[in-house]
Amino acid sequence: MRIEKVNTASGNTLKHWMRLPWSIYKDDKNWIPHLVQDIAKVFDPAKNKLLKEGKAERWVLYDAQNNPIGRIAAFVNPKTAHTETQPTGGMGFFECPNDQAAANLLLDTAREWLKAQGMEAMDGPVNLGDRNMFWGVLIKNFTDPSIYGTNYNPPYYKDLFEAYGFQVYFEQLFFKRSADVPAQPIFRRKYEQLMRDPDIKMHDSVGRTVVQIAEDLRTVYNAAWVDHDNHKEMDAATALKLVKTMAPIMDRRLLIFIRHKDVPIAMYISVPELNEAFKYIDGNLNWWGKLKFLYYKKRGVIKSMTGIVFGVAKEFQGKGVEGALITYSEQYIVHEHLYDDTVLTWIGDFNPRMIKVCQTLGAVNYRTMATYRYLFDRNKPFERHPEIEKK
Repeated sequence: MRIEKVNTASGNTLKHWMRLPWSIYKDDKNWIPHLVQDIAKVFDPAKNKLLKEGKAERWVLYDAQNNPIGRIAAFVNPKTAHTETQPTGGMGFFECPNDQAAANLLLDTAREWLKAQGMEAMDGPVNLGDRNMFWGVLIKNFTDPSIYGTNYNPPYYKDLFEAYGFQVYFEQLFFKRSADVPAQPIFRRKYEQLMRDPDIKMHDSVGRTVVQIAEDLRTVYNAAWVDHDNHKEMDAATALKLVKTMAPIMDRRLLIFIRHKDVPIAMYISVPELNEAFKYIDGNLNWWGKLKFLYYKKRGVIKSMTGIVFGVAKEFQGKGVEGALITYSEQYIVHEHLYDDTVLTWIGDFNPRMIKVCQTLGAVNYRTMATYRYLFDRNKPFERHPEIEKK
């Protein structure tokens, strides 16, 4: 076996790196490929601002017959690399046959490159970007289709990582809530109580402009998460860019807000589960892929929605507002038969409060992924991600 760095200027290494997953999953009917356009953005300095100060590298693994059999990427994220006890980089987009020697060669290559960048540990699989995309390795439930942007892999990946020496830094819990599960009576009572309050208004975002939606989202985000787990204040430009990115696939009926004296204090933001249509386009959203996506979307194949943001301003937390959001959703989304299930974006096992909220809302943990960490100094004690709030 030999490993070769991806050359984006010439040769076939970039093509081999991008197409490698199709050989790993050729017999796996449950696999839905990531969009090649989404992955390309991660490594494009013009589209990924983290590459202005950060770094990324990719490699392809070839067998003795010169066939590509594995791939990996390594990252130095300028925003997070020096926020840990030790400088920590990342590896991701790992694909490999069930061969420990092959896995070791890929992981050794990423590790040595990160060492040369001054790193002392690597997390993986991760992404040079936000945690909601391409993050973690699947360790439980290999039968449900993956949701958009989440990793899927064979069960043996867990063994490859752990045999190499990785340890679980945190688990990522995905929750699902069926439309058949009614809101609990206590939530209904709180919803009715809030609806009687003249200072409270609950609404979706039908008829609201992108600018208005962005400002509502930004207001709740800053009131709920600033100074929490390193979350920084979101400015207007960032919020607007985020909502504009969502706009092509947004269903305004799924963007729900609660206002107090006309100030947004809570939100439940969901989007249609794109993978239920993307599974028909083979990972390429080119002009033909877009036509197929629109065709299948119009046919109504999307039956689930994915909750991507659920937040309540700090001063209103623990006062039943969370349950009121669910009850509103039940009345205006579930009862209208718009979607059948809600999948909530992952919650780390280091966040027991939010896990409890999901369980209280009747959601069940149906899928688990893990983010691993490997300390280069093998004598250094390993510590898992600290809990956000001790209970």
